[in-house]
Amino acid sequence: MKVGIMGGTFDPLHIGHMMAAEAARDTYSLDEVWFMPSHIPPHKHEAGASGADRLAMVQSAVEGHEAFHILDWEIVRGGVSYTIDTVHSLKEVYPQHEFYFIVGADMVEYLPKWHGIEELVGVLTFIGVGRPGTPLDLAALPGFIAEKVVLADMPLVDISSTMLRSRAASGRSIRYMVPEQVYEYVQRSGLYGLQPRSAD
Repeated sequence: MKVGIMGGTFDPLHIGHMMAAEAARDTYSLDEVWFMPSHIPPHKHEAGASGADRLAMVQSAVEGHEAFHILDWEIVRGGVSYTIDTVHSLKEVYPQHEFYFIVGADMVEYLPKWHGIEELVGVLTFIGVGRPGTPLDLAALPGFIAEKVVLADMPLVDISSTMLRSRAASGRSIRYMVPEQVYEYVQRSGLYGLQPRSAD
């Protein structure tokens, strides 16, 4: 089975994440994509929403897609989420699977700084998905990394979780920038500075 891992803080998950996962799945005929919310990613501060809330938002968004699933290992494990630790566990539990790790263009450029990157490129392939204003220049990567990165095209959507949190905190709408199920969860739970709203 060919499985794409879509890692991230997902704080909140937005339509850009969904489009990237679908672009990778479609381009490389992945059987499934597993969304894996991190607990505390090495390159960011602690998330604004709790692990439980971020898991619930991702779960609500992927449950209607036959090939999308959720992997809660990093949230359950706690601490700083290093991809190499999770990949070790994945290879132990699913030795028969072929794994791909889906990343945005900004993360492709950051790959040389990833913890354990030498080992990672030996056991999986990275799928780099384009983002607005960040060209994918594989020639800028060390050769041993570049040869394990493939590219997927997707419509460019200039949306980030940081921008969405800022909009929500200032009382501006984030509807249609996140999956409807995520929007409803944020509204209902009062995340990111929004006043909680009861279900109709």
